[in-house]
Amino acid sequence: MTSPRPQQWFHFGPWVFSIHAAEALIAAEPRDTRPIDVPSWAAAFGLTHLDEPHRSAVSLIGPTSDGLDRVYAMSTDLAKPVIVAQPSVNGHPPAPLLIDGAHRLYRAWREQVPQLPAWLLTPEETLLIQHNAVLGPGRAVIIPPSV
Repeated sequence: MTSPRPQQWFHFGPWVFSIHAAEALIAAEPRDTRPIDVPSWAAAFGLTHLDEPHRSAVSLIGPTSDGLDRVYAMSTDLAKPVIVAQPSVNGHPPAPLLIDGAHRLYRAWREQVPQLPAWLLTPEETLLIQHNAVLGPGRAVIIPPSV
């Protein structure tokens, strides 16, 4: 008997996104995949600079140079879609954010694969899987004191 897969989370700023919950939403509401442009996403995620010996740039959303398992990345299945959420930050229109698939994106970039399939979550679905990093899943938001 195999043990259940551990919960997987993507951390971004004050939020964490549940990959398990995103996969459950996708399974419950099947959808077509959309292609993402690998060179553009790899650059935006900071993957194109990870292997530079004397890096001076640091990515704000992607993994650190020692935070990406390159051996594992090169064994990932590029046919498995990545997951793109659409969070809204400070009331601005939702923006795409890769929450699952950094290792696949790295492999695709290294192997010069031009596109990867992606599942796109709606902004409403994104809210369902997005949690406050400090308070944790299912907790109320922090309300700052009124001035």
